[in-house]
Amino acid sequence: MRTMKMLIVTVALSVFTLISLSAQPLEEQQNVVETQVVVQETLEDSAEGILYMREEEKLARDVYLTLYDYWGFRTFIQIAQSEQKHMDSVGALIVGQGLEDPIADAQVGEFKNPTLAALYTTLVQQGLQSPADAYRVGAIIEDLDIYDLENFLSLTDDAAEKAVYSNLLRGSENHMRSFLKQLIRYGQSYEAQYITSERLALIVQR
Repeated sequence: MRTMKMLIVTVALSVFTLISLSAQPLEEQQNVVETQVVVQETLEDSAEGILYMREEEKLARDVYLTLYDYWGFRTFIQIAQSEQKHMDSVGALIVGQGLEDPIADAQVGEFKNPTLAALYTTLVQQGLQSPADAYRVGAIIEDLDIYDLENFLSLTDDAAEKAVYSNLLRGSENHMRSFLKQLIRYGQSYEAQYITSERLALIVQR
C-alpha cells in the first residue's frame, strides 16, 4: 500500500523581500512581497510521484492562467499552454498504469493535494502584487518543478516515466530562462529556493 508521509508547508509573507534583495534598488524592494515555501514530500513508490507531478504541473498551468488573466502578459499564456502539454504527458502515465487521476474534472485552482492547494493561493497572491512579482512567481514554480523532476528521475527505473520526466525537465528549464529574462527587464534577479545556485547557473548558461 502506498503511504504518503509528511507534507509541510511553511509560508512567510512580508513587505520586504529577502530574495535577491541586495540586487534590487530600494524603491523596488518595497513593492515585492516575499514568499518562502518549504515543501517536503517523501514518496514511497513511483506511482505516488506520477500523481504528485500531475497536480504540480496543474499548479503551474493554473497559476500562469490566473496571472495572464490579471496582467495580460503573453509569456504566461504561452507557458500555460506548455504546462497543459506537460499535464497531458503525465496523464498518459496515469492511464498507462491504471491509476486514478487526482485532478479529474478539477477546475482552475482546485487540487486534491492540500499542499499544492495552499501553494496555489500563496503564489497567486504574490503574483498579483506587481509584474516583477508575477515573473518571480514563475521562476519559483519552475525552480520547484526542476527540483522535483530531478528527484523523481532518480527514483524510477521505468523507461516511460524517465522519458516523460526528462521531457518535462527540459521544458521547465526553458520556462525558467523565460521568466529570468523578464525579471532582468525589471532590474531584478532570482535566487534559487529549491535547486542549488550552481544548478540555476547551468540552466541560465544553456
